[in-house]
Amino acid sequence: MKIELSVVIPCYNEEQNIRLGALDKVVRYLEKQSYKWEMIIVDDGSKDESVSLIKEFIIQNSSIKLIESFHQGKAGTVVRGMLSAQGAVILFTDLDQATPVDQLEKLFPWVHNGFDVVIGSRKGIRKGAPLFRRVMGPGFMFVRNLILGLGVIQDTQCGFKLFTRKSSRDIFSRLRIFSNQKEISGPRVTAGFDVEVLFIGIKLGYKIKEVAVDWHYVDTRRVSPLMDSLDALIDIVKIRIKDLRKEYESKVQNNE
Repeated sequence: MKIELSVVIPCYNEEQNIRLGALDKVVRYLEKQSYKWEMIIVDDGSKDESVSLIKEFIIQNSSIKLIESFHQGKAGTVVRGMLSAQGAVILFTDLDQATPVDQLEKLFPWVHNGFDVVIGSRKGIRKGAPLFRRVMGPGFMFVRNLILGLGVIQDTQCGFKLFTRKSSRDIFSRLRIFSNQKEISGPRVTAGFDVEVLFIGIKLGYKIKEVAVDWHYVDTRRVSPLMDSLDALIDIVKIRIKDLRKEYESKVQNNE
């Protein structure tokens, strides 16, 4: 039976969320569906008990796969999962379920209506988020639009995105900044990753739909307002430079 949906979930030191039942919620939802699915959890070199807990979890369900990787940050982890997925459509979502997996029901219809990429959007509503997170969002959007002109998309950063298999393979194999990640130390929020993904999708002419989804703030120590904002700005400038050099015209050989 053909796999209809792949769910890709990056994991880095998520022991607490796993123990609180985050994966159970995803599986319970998927088991209610009539289509065949797979879940691909890509561990990003976790230092806690995440991997052992996931391995125990997998014993109960053969549709769940674990890919263990060195620590390279969320971007490289998501890319590896997306290029390994076999589903007709592929969702990547965060393990903390800030956007609950049942919000998939808001995205699916748009794929059936001919859209290639459907992205969840907080549409400016960030319940429970601290002030600095609410300020970072509009500021990042302004800079992003000024340099790259992605004005048609309001929220590039929501970690809940659905791709057809064709668009996923095409887009993720053309990444330049986040194509070959190296081992890093400590957590890193790679805001430029989502921007590069969507920028390439627009350049390739894929139909992209932004859909409002439920979202709630989950506290994390991985966000450093100053450093993450600086990294994002540098990434946006790099994307513009690589575009001017026409580096997005061909696929990365290692990912084809």
